[in-house]
Amino acid sequence: MAPIGTLWTIPTQITGKISRAVAALAGIELALPASYEHFVDNKKPEFLAKFPHGKIPAWEGVDGFLLFEGLAIARYFASLAPNAGLLGQTPKEQALVDQWVHLAESELETATLAILLFMRHVVLYSKPVHTSAVERSMRVLNTLERHISTRTFFVGERITLADLAVASYFLRATSFTIDKEVRAKIPNLIRHFETIINQPKLKEVYGPVEYLEKAVQYTPPPKEKKEPKPQAAPAPKAEKPKKKEEEEEEDLVPAEPKAKNPLDDLPKSTFNLEDWKRAYSNKDTRGADGSLEWFYQNFDAAGFSVWRVDFKYNEELTLTFMSSNQIGGFFNRLEASRKYLFGSVGVLGESGNSVISGALILRGPEVEPVVNVAPDWESYTYRKLDLSNASDKAFFEAALAWDLEIDGKKWVDGKNFK
Repeated sequence: MAPIGTLWTIPTQITGKISRAVAALAGIELALPASYEHFVDNKKPEFLAKFPHGKIPAWEGVDGFLLFEGLAIARYFASLAPNAGLLGQTPKEQALVDQWVHLAESELETATLAILLFMRHVVLYSKPVHTSAVERSMRVLNTLERHISTRTFFVGERITLADLAVASYFLRATSFTIDKEVRAKIPNLIRHFETIINQPKLKEVYGPVEYLEKAVQYTPPPKEKKEPKPQAAPAPKAEKPKKKEEEEEEDLVPAEPKAKNPLDDLPKSTFNLEDWKRAYSNKDTRGADGSLEWFYQNFDAAGFSVWRVDFKYNEELTLTFMSSNQIGGFFNRLEASRKYLFGSVGVLGESGNSVISGALILRGPEVEPVVNVAPDWESYTYRKLDLSNASDKAFFEAALAWDLEIDGKKWVDGKNFK
């Protein structure tokens, strides 16, 4: 059987597994890209021309049909094989399939992703939020356990998309929260999970599973180790009358001169960043006497540059307040560049469907020397804005005014780096 198209995904992607599992049970042959490199190939113009958000999984049929978002692709695959019954046999069953799919996604997957982002130090850690995510995860696991305790499958008497979604999202949780103690409380859900992943047609999709003995605990990121400074040998002292103790204590090692930042060697600029920060804080952003008007009257394009910044991993964002914490953590780690940088970055969209984007004003013509003080600076993409370009100017102004909108996603929260 010839492939009906190409599914752009990576082996570890959970939503990609759901689509691949549906295809396997539906008897659909898929082509998978042989040399796809995530965060490289999906940023190329030819990929973005087909899938403007650069997200995977993404589907490209041999008939030219394009589709993105994992569950949409999975439903499409299931619809191509109606006799497989993956979407349910009746309207009521179809509604129940959707019910369990969305419960697993909105409750179990959202809670697991919140914990994942903490464990990988992507967002600033919050113990109350972590505890809440664990509690939320246990609540939905208990709901799933009660339902499946009297059934083999979630809807009807055969595997549906509901079973594949629950098993796939459960799979991710086994790497973070579902430890030995939790598994003892959900034996029927474990039985269901193992039934699904051990189906002959699905073993290749899910692979082997290693269960946790103990849930992953948060550990702070390691601090950068500093090499000890060599101590100079004390010079011999000449004989002299004894002095008070505090007068005898001398610093025998001269203090090392503070390393000079190369940005300080740039030609002097007429634009004063601190004056701009005060203007932005004290004036309305828009208007005849607003901070934007002040900016345009005083900006020195030779000494400073303006940049768009976007978070690379928007597909991992969950609750919007946690996304806002992500921005706050990034700004905290930029502290060493405070004298060279201003930022206005926000969360756009809603929980489970949001992006992080905004604008930076920084010293010099290049972004890296200013932002590379933050260990996670490469988690973002940067594009230089041309304020003589109407589109770039509109983006810049909206980011500063906190009314930016991207692809229908409206600004819901933001932070400034001042």
